[in-house]
Amino acid sequence: MAFVVVPNTTAELAGVLLTLALALAAARVGGSAVASYLDGYNVAKVTVDGPISRDGGRPSPLSAPIGPAADELVEQIERADADPKAEALLVELNTPGGEVLPSDDIRRAAADFDGPTLAYATDVCASGGYWIAAGCDELWAHETSLVGSIGVVGSRPNVAELADKLGVSYEQFTAGEYKDAGVPLKEMEEDERAYLQGIVDDLYENFVETVAEGRGMDPEAVRETEARVFLGGEARERGLVDGVGTETDVEDRLAEEVDAEPAVREFEPQRGLTDRVSLGARRVAYAAGAGVASVLGDEGADVDLRLR
Repeated sequence: MAFVVVPNTTAELAGVLLTLALALAAARVGGSAVASYLDGYNVAKVTVDGPISRDGGRPSPLSAPIGPAADELVEQIERADADPKAEALLVELNTPGGEVLPSDDIRRAAADFDGPTLAYATDVCASGGYWIAAGCDELWAHETSLVGSIGVVGSRPNVAELADKLGVSYEQFTAGEYKDAGVPLKEMEEDERAYLQGIVDDLYENFVETVAEGRGMDPEAVRETEARVFLGGEARERGLVDGVGTETDVEDRLAEEVDAEPAVREFEPQRGLTDRVSLGARRVAYAAGAGVASVLGDEGADVDLRLR
């Protein structure tokens, strides 16, 4: 006969959920350690999937990231680089781009990897994703992949007219002529627009130079893409990718690089037991609190610069 404990209170429910979180966290950490010990591989893989940002674009500390966290990806690449079993690095890219500096951090980590590095574009490898690919020895894409978008966009909301209609006035004390350039509550002056456009232009030139150097291309050929995206075949014709094919073709190319049958291990963010338990506990507390709140409720019836 099986006995089932049914929690009677929110506190008991939280206790049960916390116990489960602890058990799952311990199991995942232990399983990861065993898998790492037994795993035989020669190619390390990291995946860049979604908009690139520093922290993964989490809406809250309790939620899952909506894109890759740059710092975690850099840590994964560095961990793979430190492992003598990782003879090559595979960077799988499916991203529309994102923040400038986080993209460059990932690119630099890939470029510093001690061994051959191969980037593979799946659905989309655009803008910040292509910036990362420029740090790899080769870039492969599928025939239907969208590749390119070598450009920079700067944006700001303009609510000056709305503020006027609502009777909201803007007053700010600054030191330095352009300290409040781009503030949405006031109309932008032409010199401010030129100043901000200059920043975007400088970032674009840096992007062009990075791609030209990393891909061995003429900078003018990079500019001629006009920040457009291209299907895999045309991207290859323009020198934006080295090869077009499927995952099998990519594995064949990796086999040539490591001179053996490629065995791929995907690296993921490394979180210890303390981190897992802490996150589990926060989620349990949030869930319990949300449950209580729902019951009580029933009873009471600025300039954004991105690689795009």
